[in-house]
Amino acid sequence: MKASEIRNVACVGGGVIGSSWAIQYAMKGLNVTLYDINDEQLAKSHAQMVKSLDALVGHEAIAAEQKAEIVARVHPTTSMEEAVKNAQFIQESGPERLEIKQSILAQVEQFASADALYASSTSGLLITKIVENAAHPERCVGAHPYNPPHLIPLVEITQGEKSSDETVRTVYDFYQSIGKEAVLLRRECPGFIANRLQLALYREVQDLVVRGVCSVEDVDKALVYGPGIRWAIFGHNMIMQMGNPGGLTGMVKMLGNSGDVWLADMASWTHQPDNWSEIAQPGVDEEMAHFPDYVGHTNEECIAYRDKMLIEILKLHKKL
Repeated sequence: MKASEIRNVACVGGGVIGSSWAIQYAMKGLNVTLYDINDEQLAKSHAQMVKSLDALVGHEAIAAEQKAEIVARVHPTTSMEEAVKNAQFIQESGPERLEIKQSILAQVEQFASADALYASSTSGLLITKIVENAAHPERCVGAHPYNPPHLIPLVEITQGEKSSDETVRTVYDFYQSIGKEAVLLRRECPGFIANRLQLALYREVQDLVVRGVCSVEDVDKALVYGPGIRWAIFGHNMIMQMGNPGGLTGMVKMLGNSGDVWLADMASWTHQPDNWSEIAQPGVDEEMAHFPDYVGHTNEECIAYRDKMLIEILKLHKKL
């Protein structure tokens, strides 16, 4: 099956991630079935989708009339058979527990077409473990999105030990065709790519605060208004490339070993501080209180502001 032939998608799991995936697919004109275990959860999923679409309308990322069209493309069901029987691509977004994901895959394989492709939204489990009891592990990959999937383009595709090269290529091409930016892990790796980068940075954030170098608020400001702005445009290798007339090679030669002094002073511990939340929460509360009113002073207000900014950044990237 070619990526261009995929028109019917099943989203298994209607939580925060599954609901967002459903919007992503429906926005691209695909037919979507959204499965969850009961009508109550499906009602929550519907409400979440409507809220997300209202934000897109409000920030002029989609037209108001498109909202109803997108919602109409998502067909909720509590029947696994109905959800996957006609699906060519299945996006699983169930709870992050190995036994649950294995159970979901077993149910899917009872009813899905033998050639349906299966992608797990797992944020940390290895796809090889998820599919160890599967009838068709060659058709399964890991596909970790960044939250919320309908706004953040990144999806990290993991090729398991039994994932076929053909499946990986088709899944990669499919995600690219719907506006995602797919990256491929050729070898399984705990934490994948982005979360490892994020955790490495966060370790230094924690260490700077714990050592009294700076406050929680100031380390966040330094990140947002320094490298964060550049990283929203290009990755670090490209930033190095543009930073010197000789490109990345010229930058490396210019810097030499000057960073060694910094590296020697940076955190290298492999266990995060047990009392980090006690240290950081008051700082986060203070940071939020200092935000201007147009950003907000509550989690809900800040999430709305985050989504607004994501939408504007995505418009600049021609992703919306």
